[in-house]
Amino acid sequence: MALGLLAALVVALLLPVSIAVARPAVTIRVLMPAPFVDATAATVEAFNRSHPRLTIAVTRGPFETESVSDLAISSLLLGDSPYDLLLMDVSWTAKYAAAGWLLPLDDRLGPDPLAGVVSGARQGNVIDGHLWRVPMVASMGLLYWRTDLMERPPRTPAELVAVSQQLQQQGRVRWGFVWQGRQYEGLICDFLEVLHGFGGRWEPDLTPGLGLEQPEAAAAAGWLRQLLVDGISPAAVANFAEPETLQAFETGDVAFMRNWPYAWSELQKPGSRVAGKVGVTTMVAQPGQSPAATQGSWGLSVLRGSSHPDQAVEVLQALTGADSQRRLVKDWGNTPTLTALFEDPELLAASPTLPEQLRALEYAVLRPITPAYAQLSDILQRQLSDVITGGLPAAQAMRRAGLASTLLLESTGGEGTGA
Repeated sequence: MALGLLAALVVALLLPVSIAVARPAVTIRVLMPAPFVDATAATVEAFNRSHPRLTIAVTRGPFETESVSDLAISSLLLGDSPYDLLLMDVSWTAKYAAAGWLLPLDDRLGPDPLAGVVSGARQGNVIDGHLWRVPMVASMGLLYWRTDLMERPPRTPAELVAVSQQLQQQGRVRWGFVWQGRQYEGLICDFLEVLHGFGGRWEPDLTPGLGLEQPEAAAAAGWLRQLLVDGISPAAVANFAEPETLQAFETGDVAFMRNWPYAWSELQKPGSRVAGKVGVTTMVAQPGQSPAATQGSWGLSVLRGSSHPDQAVEVLQALTGADSQRRLVKDWGNTPTLTALFEDPELLAASPTLPEQLRALEYAVLRPITPAYAQLSDILQRQLSDVITGGLPAAQAMRRAGLASTLLLESTGGEGTGA
């Protein structure tokens, strides 16, 4: 008994010492768009179980891309953001880096942290020689087509229209093509693919008007408008975002859809009338032009105001690592960024479109890399919306967009307004 009391006393004396030298508990707070909160929940839970002194706390942001950015910027402008990590769209990186809101990652992730990343997803992470962001999913625009209605997908705009009209005349589909026509960032992504397919470009160093005053831009915007005029696309497409596009296509009444990789797994779920009848490829392009796939990847950045940058980098590595990406592909239909995962037999069985996604990444195109991107996008969105709804002729709208874009960059020195 005496020995037992003595042992208990020794433990009691030593216990405070062990607690005093233990690593303090740290919580790393991450802001993500709502869909990614659900998609990463299993990874976050597994991490928290295996790291008793380091916890990931995820804040569920809005669904819309721009709304998440607005929320992040509002907290950053206050000077004391509650977040350590931010899951960012690739188009935000230049603005956030220029504003001084991000921590450079060059010295924290080794000499070549993007070595295993597929080429199409490497773009947009390094700006002015510094790495600001590590990609977690490599999303890109895809053309979905009905394998039960045709032997192969169209490769040119004219073929897409001709096949659509033939199927409509035969009564096999109600609509030929659905896409994202609402006035928001999704419209920009759709237009960029069509613009490249028509031989055009949208880049800050192109004159006049960042390339928007060139005839190819008017031709691309005019083609989108003509889809509605000819009844290839429903008039309602002018209010479609990704969810509405997906809902229309899965009814079986549409031949083609432009959407992101996640849509394929959604189309295989119970209730979909096109399950097992869908293929994916790149967007159509004019003869002699290359197709394009807008790069819409999401990646993690460490905010400069984080009180725990080392732990934030540890969490970043876990969320962008191979195990996390396997879950994102297998359970949620996302596209990996790591080259090796495109050859993983288990993932190929779960997502048989991975080879086509990898091919599409070879044609990945970025939106303009500039801190003023949000304002440039807003200018172009407004003019494109006027074209699609019949308010302005395409050539006039693109001239307006080009002129306004040039004036913006000249007046701000390319930096935008910041907020």
